[in-house]
Amino acid sequence: MNRRELLKQAATAATVLVGASAFAKVNECSSVLTPTQTKGPFYPVFTQVDTDADLVMMTGKAQQAAGKVVVIEGIVSDQLCNPVEGALVEIWQACESGRYNHPSDPNTAPLDPNFQYWGKAVTSVDGKYRFRTIIPGAYPASDDWMRPPHIHFKVSRKGYRELITQMYFDGEPLNGSDLILQDLPPQEQKEVVVLFVQQFTQPHPIGIFNIKVEKIVNRNQL
Repeated sequence: MNRRELLKQAATAATVLVGASAFAKVNECSSVLTPTQTKGPFYPVFTQVDTDADLVMMTGKAQQAAGKVVVIEGIVSDQLCNPVEGALVEIWQACESGRYNHPSDPNTAPLDPNFQYWGKAVTSVDGKYRFRTIIPGAYPASDDWMRPPHIHFKVSRKGYRELITQMYFDGEPLNGSDLILQDLPPQEQKEVVVLFVQQFTQPHPIGIFNIKVEKIVNRNQL
């Protein structure tokens, strides 16, 4: 076996190990509640034909959205690590150019007519959800602040405190200077920054974003 083949096998083994480590997270349950973050000004206001969990392909469109396709999946659980069945998980985000499909977005970047921008999923009996989307573009929040690629999440279920948060992509250079992400303590930052791994058996990189919401156990909390 020559040196090139040895290096190729080593790289393959390393990818498999990283992937196995990342996907082990789907069954983990952290002791830290998922931190809340600002809803932002761009929560969807337009009615869409599609509101499903695949933001890449829209009904009636022959072309898929521009950008790098990724899959986000995970488990919604409560503070005791019990899975939450029937939770509504909503996501909204910018397209590849960094623009939201929202009338209040001042960004002059082009919209993507083939991107869904907003979607929803309902958790299964074991608390699982799954989305297919694209990595959104960064965009200017002010003259001296670029927001890194991120996706907004809203999780709601009767009997649980509604959660609004944001998910970030591991390795993005702008993460370190983002005012919203850096406002969280380091441990909480780890809960919302997700590593995406390419598995050989899957067409797109997959990131595991487990979400922990607070179950309301006292009527005074309502």
